[in-house]
Amino acid sequence: MTHCAVIGAGAWGTALADLLARNDHDVRIWAYEWDVAEMINRDHQNRRFLPDRELRESLRASNDIGETLEGAEIIAMVTPSHVLRSIATAATGFVRPGTPVIVASKGIEQDTLALMTDIVAQVLPQSRVVALSGPSFAAEVAARQPTAVVVASKDSRAALLAQKVLSSTSFRTYTHSDVIGVEIGGSLKNVMAIATGVAEGLGLGFNARAALITRGLAEMTRLGIKLGAEPATLAGLAGLGDLVLTCTGSLSRNRSVGVDIGRGVLLREVLAGRDTVAEGVVTTRSARALAAREDVEMPIVDAVHRVLFESQPAAEAIGALMTRELRPEAD
Repeated sequence: MTHCAVIGAGAWGTALADLLARNDHDVRIWAYEWDVAEMINRDHQNRRFLPDRELRESLRASNDIGETLEGAEIIAMVTPSHVLRSIATAATGFVRPGTPVIVASKGIEQDTLALMTDIVAQVLPQSRVVALSGPSFAAEVAARQPTAVVVASKDSRAALLAQKVLSSTSFRTYTHSDVIGVEIGGSLKNVMAIATGVAEGLGLGFNARAALITRGLAEMTRLGIKLGAEPATLAGLAGLGDLVLTCTGSLSRNRSVGVDIGRGVLLREVLAGRDTVAEGVVTTRSARALAAREDVEMPIVDAVHRVLFESQPAAEAIGALMTRELRPEAD
């Protein structure tokens, strides 16, 4: 039995905490919302973020981050990307030296353009950082549907420990050393999912979806390689696998945002009625800035940015993609 702490009780954090508890580990989860912690402890459910799922009774929740982290042998950070730094900072005094920290948040920090693992490595330098990504809807993980993901770290022992505690008969975990590739795949697929959702909202067909997924993967790979990633990583679970799931799955929050935008709903109205975070909206800004910094061409990211933040009509943005200068596919 391993003492585990999960920081963040959204859908994904709750699903991971339940997975760890069902693997017979001692698990505590930190929730920002007091009612969520109370509900998990009292009802063994998180109806706010992961409805209709019974959680393992041994799973304990708290609003006290210090209490949650006390004695933790492995930690999972599963917060929205835009608050990861502040919450990791709040955890600083409670993380023991050498503790593996699994970073399951996906995104690129807007001001610094840092990847999520970079943030944790900066704020918690005493820890051993592991990135977790791959095609994994929280509701299906909680329902114990077959799922395969990747844990990546420069510290092979930390990756192996993460693999060991997470793996089950329904949750297969592969190790990897390419942290940058795994993170780029996990963050940029959300932007591409908004793009495919926009196309769907416009009434475009499967041809357009396939083109956006394929060319989106090319953009992700270009940026990943420029940052030092291995091309094969973007063709794996954390790249192509997660991209296909998020762009096509009905449970994808980012895809559903795109669908509403394509149907003409304003972004502020789309986001107003949601408790959950669509990371692709935030990541669109930071991905565009990161691509500009690295001088990498990313026309789909640019198009999503124009639609979300520059008031370009969605149909016009798709048309601009189709009428770009003709070129070889390998460019």
